[in-house]
Amino acid sequence: MTNCERLQRYLAEKNIAAMLLTNMPSIRWATNFTGSFAAAIVTPTGGMFVTDSRYKIQAREECLALPTSSFANPVKLEDFLKEKLAELGVSQLYFDHNQVSVATFTKWTEAFSAVELVGMEDPVDFLRMTKSAEEVEKIREACRFTEQCLERLLAMVKPGATERELLWAFEDMLRPMDASCAFPPIIVSGPRTARPHATAGTRAFEVGDFITFDIGIRMNGYCSDITRTVILGKATPRQREIYEQLLKAQTACVAAIRAGKKGKEIDGLAREILNEKDLGQYFGHGLGHGLGALVHDTGRLSPTIEQDIEIGQVWTIEPGVYIEGFGGARIEDDVLITESGCDVLTTFPKHLIEIPC
Repeated sequence: MTNCERLQRYLAEKNIAAMLLTNMPSIRWATNFTGSFAAAIVTPTGGMFVTDSRYKIQAREECLALPTSSFANPVKLEDFLKEKLAELGVSQLYFDHNQVSVATFTKWTEAFSAVELVGMEDPVDFLRMTKSAEEVEKIREACRFTEQCLERLLAMVKPGATERELLWAFEDMLRPMDASCAFPPIIVSGPRTARPHATAGTRAFEVGDFITFDIGIRMNGYCSDITRTVILGKATPRQREIYEQLLKAQTACVAAIRAGKKGKEIDGLAREILNEKDLGQYFGHGLGHGLGALVHDTGRLSPTIEQDIEIGQVWTIEPGVYIEGFGGARIEDDVLITESGCDVLTTFPKHLIEIPC
């Protein structure tokens, strides 16, 4: 079953006559279109893919799930959609109320005066949480290549090398594979590792540094996301204590996550273990997020969200400890939920790596 057919089945089950997709990640998931501008009208039995003249040929090649149609200046999108809605006989149209601005909604109400507009949550956000075997293999492939890059980066770590130099090296590694960064890479060192989402700067590595690599790529439309923290030289007793407790928490969460659990439970387990060494106070973000066509895809593992864990979902497990003025560490894996627990898609070593200098 294609992704578009999954969406059509969902619309039929929910008695939704027509859905208008305007969010590009949702459109790509449903139609395989990789361009930057489109809309898709999807009904339980058909629909229409709409783009402008720039993508007329590309749409025909990529979008096999729906008939394609394109327009050119001076025609406006809302007027073209009105025409297609009439052709499809749509009188009630659902749309993602999180993606449509007031200005766009005003245009639609004026253009689609004969159509009832109904806002709802994008069903694709829910549907794409469960990955097909093909999607899983694409994520797995992205993970494998990312780990190869990480191995090469660690070989470049030495006193005097800078965060930014390794960032540039990572970006260069992606070009031959026709891949791109899934997010701005986080390569930070020393006290800057206390900043969970710091960007690579000009700081040079020093002996005794924690160095955190949080990197991911987008390849064939799907993402990877892995974090490892290493030490340049020998770890101090405090660094070792922090890292080993963090590893204990992360490993326990990977072992515990399975279908039927709540994300809140798994997040709480990480905090419980960190608190054995009074480190929970230094873990401020959620334990993880969904991963797929977006690096921060639908779903969160968080102390504030009752997220259901189900077979076929892919999650990141990434507890961290961040102590201002001292530094921090994070360990992150990508896991696929299976019938028996989870399949860890990232296999790079997690033991404390001390890089000789």
